[in-house]
Amino acid sequence: MIRHIVLFSAKDTAHVDQIIDGLSVLTAIPHARRLEVARNRKTDQLGNDIDVVVYGEFDNETELAAYKAHDLYQESIRRIRPLRELRVAADYNALTDTRFNSTEAAS
Repeated sequence: MIRHIVLFSAKDTAHVDQIIDGLSVLTAIPHARRLEVARNRKTDQLGNDIDVVVYGEFDNETELAAYKAHDLYQESIRRIRPLRELRVAADYNALTDTRFNSTEAAS
């Protein structure tokens, strides 16, 4: 399973709701097993620069690529690019790329 995590900061905090609305169209793309768009709760003691989080789970790289190629993905980019300051993305295979997880730590 591929996990896709994208973090966004807004140029202006007044635009956070617009960014969330623009990203919400991604939930209509059928290729994700799970897709969440959420406002960052900003409870971290060391930094709260991120305003919005997108978290997705995909069965494989092919499904992730199809998601990124979808017209609604491009529409989302068009809507939010002018409003965002920062975008940071990370993708990893939860079955092969994870070296440590809470289940292993408990053993």
